[in-house]
Amino acid sequence: MTLDDPRQYRLGVLYVAISALAWSTSGLFIRTITTDLMTMLFWRGLVSGSCVLMLFFYMERGAAITILKRMRAPSFMAMFFSAVSMISGIGSMYYTSVADAMVIYATVPFVTAGVAYLWIGEKPTRATLIASAVAICGVLVMLADGGETGGLLGKGLAVVMTLSVAVLATVMRKYRGVPMLPAMAGSAWLCSLMTFPFAAPLSVSASNMGLIVVFGIVQNAAGLVLYTAGSRRVPAADASLLTSLEVPLTPLWVWLILGETPSAATMIGGPIVLAALFGHIFHEVRRDRTDVVTS
Repeated sequence: MTLDDPRQYRLGVLYVAISALAWSTSGLFIRTITTDLMTMLFWRGLVSGSCVLMLFFYMERGAAITILKRMRAPSFMAMFFSAVSMISGIGSMYYTSVADAMVIYATVPFVTAGVAYLWIGEKPTRATLIASAVAICGVLVMLADGGETGGLLGKGLAVVMTLSVAVLATVMRKYRGVPMLPAMAGSAWLCSLMTFPFAAPLSVSASNMGLIVVFGIVQNAAGLVLYTAGSRRVPAADASLLTSLEVPLTPLWVWLILGETPSAATMIGGPIVLAALFGHIFHEVRRDRTDVVTS
């Protein structure tokens, strides 16, 4: 889909923006659900995986079985790294402040550039290298504080989340034929399988179960499906810019609604990382627009 179809472009922007809004609610759910982490991950994986697969069958209809039969090793690699990112991502916000986790996660585009260079030989641009250096400085400032709101375990899990998402993005880039929705459904179920030995599924209260179901449907399944539909209609740089809204919005909701304030180090390092992130994406969007005009 190109910019030559304004209606489809606007629709794509709407879908991707709403997906970012859905994803940004993760911190609220994690702070509101009072069950233990592993039990929450177990039930969330079952709910979101089932919803995504049902939506996949609805969207693809008769072609769904054929698509599933084409799934090979790259699809299973995507499942694994997606499952790791789910566990570490939710765990990072469970054990540290939402702001700390999201600031580290904001470096994903730059970590992805490094992984893609090492794995598939995709050389990063000069702008990416500069933005990466700035973002790393911001993260180092933030990691200097291991205080009450930012435990090292949570920050370490945020690093694991960032690395796993970067590898996942590189897998999807190298193997562009990987069917995204069934792979993500499988990753959610894999997340449940990995956490089951440490979970207590029957201990969940009715109120917590209701929140977990909404968590799985609204934050994960709906966000993923909306992004899949929207990303087909807008350029990659535009989609990256819109989904990056998740980074500042996630801690914003937790601060406004639950009063969770970022640490002092995050208040300094966070804006540095966000400036690198959005500066880089705006540069990519501008370059994309220039390429469209001159082509």
